[in-house]
Amino acid sequence: MHSKTFALRAGILATAAAGLVACSTTPLPPQRPLPSSIPATPPKPPPAPAAFIRPAPGPTLSRFDGRNNKGLDIAGSPGDPIVASADGRVVYVGSELRGYGNMVIVKHNETYLTAYAHAQSILVKEKDVVRQGQKIAEMGSSGADRVKLHFELRKQGTAVDPEPYLSGLK
Repeated sequence: MHSKTFALRAGILATAAAGLVACSTTPLPPQRPLPSSIPATPPKPPPAPAAFIRPAPGPTLSRFDGRNNKGLDIAGSPGDPIVASADGRVVYVGSELRGYGNMVIVKHNETYLTAYAHAQSILVKEKDVVRQGQKIAEMGSSGADRVKLHFELRKQGTAVDPEPYLSGLK
């Protein structure tokens, strides 16, 4: 009798377990493929520029010190070319920032942007895509006491010394 009771209990338990599983498990809706407008994997952020190049060939007038000078001042003559230091998109063209004169700001990726100040003339407009070495402005003295380019490199919004980046050390 003991083995009959055990077999009966085992059968009841198995039936009850199967019933619980059947009641509590709801089938998943059929899977549909993603619409073609949604990428299957998230897009990769743009890579950091491989290297920045010097935006003008003239001699350095003053260097980055982090307080009084947030970049490099490069000497030149009126109309000398100013080139994009790296590939990017123009995010600002104007003269509203006091002390910078006519200026261009290029965003290279989510980390870096460069600023080119005191231009005599600007050859690009906001939202333009520029390539490294492309002429974007001409040197002048707008907002300055002499003809020069004031060049800044900003990393996550903070001015950094551009020279190690221009020489390939960073």
